[in-house]
Amino acid sequence: MGKQGTLRSPRPKPQDANVALGMKDYQVRCSDTLQGSDPSIGRRVLGGGNHWASKDGLLHGLKNDSGKVSSCKGVYLGKKHTWLRRHVWSIAFVFAITGFLCLLDSLMVSISGSIYLQISSTTGKSGGHEEDNPAYISEDRPPVQMYNRLLSLASNALVEKEFKQEKLGFWEEPYQQASKWKPCADWKTPTNSGKPDKNNGYIMVSANGGLNQQRVAICNAVTLASLLNATLVLPRFLYSNVWKDPSQFGDIYQEDYFMNTLEEEVDIVKELPPHLKSIDIEAIGSLITDSDIEKEAKPTDYLRIVLPLLLRNGIVHFLGFGNRLGFDPLPSNLQRLRCKCNFHALKFAPKIQRVGSLLVKRIRKYGARKSMLDKQLLGDFMAKIPSKEEDAASVSGPSRYLALHLRFEMDMVAYSICDFGGGEYEKKELQAYRETHFPLLIERLKNTKPISPAELRKSGRCPLTPEESALVLAALGFKRGTYIYLAGSHLYGGNARMHPFTSLYPNLVTKETLLTPTELAPFTNFSSQLAALDFIACATSDVFAMTDSGSQLSSLVSGFRTYYGGGHAPNLRPNKGRLAAILSENSTIGWTSFEDRVRKMIEEGQRVRVRGHGRSIYRQPRSPECMCKSQ
Repeated sequence: MGKQGTLRSPRPKPQDANVALGMKDYQVRCSDTLQGSDPSIGRRVLGGGNHWASKDGLLHGLKNDSGKVSSCKGVYLGKKHTWLRRHVWSIAFVFAITGFLCLLDSLMVSISGSIYLQISSTTGKSGGHEEDNPAYISEDRPPVQMYNRLLSLASNALVEKEFKQEKLGFWEEPYQQASKWKPCADWKTPTNSGKPDKNNGYIMVSANGGLNQQRVAICNAVTLASLLNATLVLPRFLYSNVWKDPSQFGDIYQEDYFMNTLEEEVDIVKELPPHLKSIDIEAIGSLITDSDIEKEAKPTDYLRIVLPLLLRNGIVHFLGFGNRLGFDPLPSNLQRLRCKCNFHALKFAPKIQRVGSLLVKRIRKYGARKSMLDKQLLGDFMAKIPSKEEDAASVSGPSRYLALHLRFEMDMVAYSICDFGGGEYEKKELQAYRETHFPLLIERLKNTKPISPAELRKSGRCPLTPEESALVLAALGFKRGTYIYLAGSHLYGGNARMHPFTSLYPNLVTKETLLTPTELAPFTNFSSQLAALDFIACATSDVFAMTDSGSQLSSLVSGFRTYYGGGHAPNLRPNKGRLAAILSENSTIGWTSFEDRVRKMIEEGQRVRVRGHGRSIYRQPRSPECMCKSQ
C-alpha cells in the first residue's frame, strides 16, 4: 500500500548534526551530469578533511611569511614598511580565504542536516501516498530505539570489522546452482504456434495502481489477449487521487519496442479502429470491473465470463484489472508469454534510462556496463567499454553498493496495528490515522478479539523498522562504510526513526541526493516515473535488500535480478517472524549468536528453488516456462 517516490516535506532538526546522515565531513562529487545540470551536486564521498587541510596549508604559509618579517630585524624600518605595503593584499587575501573556509565548513554541516528532507515523515493527516506536500511535517522527537543493547553491540562489531579485510560474504550468491539458470523466455519453442488465424475482437485495459501494479497488469493483459484470441489495445493507466500521476504507457515504456517484441504472439495496436471508438462500452455490457472477476482468476473464468461478451460485442474493457489473473493453472505457452512480456518487452523510456544511468554511474564511480542487468535496464546509456578517464579513476574497480527497499510508510505502519516503541504519543497518532483513513479496519477490530502487539510481531505481521533493518545488515557483515541506496517513499517518524540506522550506516543516498534539481525536474509530479528510477537503482545494485517481500517493487526487482543476474545478483529477504523471535532475546543474546541466526535466516531465503505452484512467476522466474537450466 506504500507508494514509490519521495515526499519532500521539511524535516525536523536532527538531534546531532554529525550523525543525522553522517554527511558533515562529505563533499559533493559528480562527474556525470546532463546538459544544463549543476555539476556540483552528486554523490557524496569521503574527503571532508580537504577543507581543513587547505586551511592548515594557508596558515602554514602565513607563518612562513611572518618568519620572513621577523628575520629582518637588522634592516632599516623603511624597508620593513615597504615589504608590508607590498604584501598587505596577500596577507588580507590569506585571512579572507581562511574565513571563507570556516564559513564553508559551517555551511556543509547545515547541508548535512537538511539532507533528510528527502526521507522526512508524514504524520497527522497525511497518508503514505501524498506527493511533494510540505504541509505534513513531523514534530522534532528524540530518537526511537527499541534495541539499545543490540545497537551497542552492532556498533562495536562494525568498529572491529573496519580494519579487517572484507569478505565477499553476502555480496555474492551463496549457492552455485543459481548460476545454472539462464534467461530463455524469448526463445522460440516447438509448442509456440504463433497467433491464431481467427481474431475474436479487441481488449482494452485501464490499469489502476502505481508503476509496479501496472506492470503486472500489462503482462496479464498480454496473456489474456492470447488466451482469448483477441487484439490488445495498448493499456492505459487510470489517474487516481491516491497516486496522482497522469503518466501513460509511452511516458514510462517504449511503445514500439513493446509491440515489436510481442508481435509474433499477440496483435497489439495503439488505439481502437474508428468504427469502435464511438461505442458506449458500458451500455452494451462490455465494461468489466474488478467486482466482475475475482482476484487471481483462472483461465476458465475468462473463457466462461468474458469470451461470450467478446464474441457478441467485438470488444471488452477491463477497468482496474488489479491482479485479476492467477499464476496456476495456466498453459505453459501463456506462462512463457507472461515472462517474455515482463523481462523482455517492457523497456523503460529513453529519458528514464538516461537519468537512471546517471544514478548508477554516480554510486559506482564507473560508467560502463557491469552485467546483463545494466544492458536490459539502461540500454545504450551505459557504455560497453569504460572511458580512459573512468579506467584511470577506477583502478580499484567500481564502487559496490547495496540497495535497500525500506517499507515504513505512515499508512503501512498504522494499518499493521503493531507497537513500534514510540510511546503513547505514537500510539495516539497512529490510532487517529486509522480512524481517519481505515474506518473499515476500525469496525473489524471492534468485532474481533484483539491481538496483542507481541503476537502480531511474533507472527511476522509487523513492518521492519529502520533500526531492525540496520541490525540485520550489521549481522550480515556489511561494513559501516557501505554505500546504501535507499528506495521507497517517505518514512514514518523521520529523523527519530532513521537515527539508529544512520548511526551504524551513514553513507545513505537517494535519487534526490544523487541527482540535481534540473535532472529531477522532468519527473516532478510523476510518481511512477520516479519509481522507475528506484526500480533501476535497486535492480542494478550489487546487493538488493528488502524489508517487505510482499511488496510489488521488491517482488519485481528480485525477480528481475534472478532472471538476468546469472547467479551474481543476491537478494536479501528476511523472514519477519523468525527475525522477531531472534530480536525478542535482545536483552540476553550475544552478538556472535545474533549474527549466526540472522545469517542462517537470510541464507534460507536465498536457496535456489523452482517456482512453486501458484507462486508469482514475476518474483520467482526459475521455472521451465521462463528460464532454462544448464547441466
